[in-house]
Amino acid sequence: MHPVTTARDRATWARHAERAMSSAGLRSGGARRAVVDLLARQDCCLSAQEIHDALAAGDRRPGMASVYRALETLTGLRLVHKVDVGGGAARYEPAHPDGEHHHHVVCRHCGNVVPVEDAGVEKAIHALAHRLSFDVDDHEITLRGRCAACTTTP
Repeated sequence: MHPVTTARDRATWARHAERAMSSAGLRSGGARRAVVDLLARQDCCLSAQEIHDALAAGDRRPGMASVYRALETLTGLRLVHKVDVGGGAARYEPAHPDGEHHHHVVCRHCGNVVPVEDAGVEKAIHALAHRLSFDVDDHEITLRGRCAACTTTP
């Protein structure tokens, strides 16, 4: 399992995102700021709908289209990873500037997403890249199947 992201790590990512948006000439208010603030508090990925619902439950109420535009902009700036969880669905999570990341296991039945970190997998990726003389600057692994709860239920 991946280590719990600390409040300091989250704040560091939020500051990094603010600086990157400012450098890109984007203002920090509105939906983008609300999405950054929300993602900075997460340990794993959220769908656009989950982000919208969480913001609507709080004091910020951007429209769904604004949430999608914010996510598209943040993904384009490489501040957010778009995680394909299958079935045309995507989830989003912070892309840490130091490369810190985790992978995901997704249940095809209930949709549960579990973050996973494995040093052996990372080592194998680096060894493969070296063997192929390829400079890998990003990767994502998503395993799909049935979680334990769904395996035991019909």
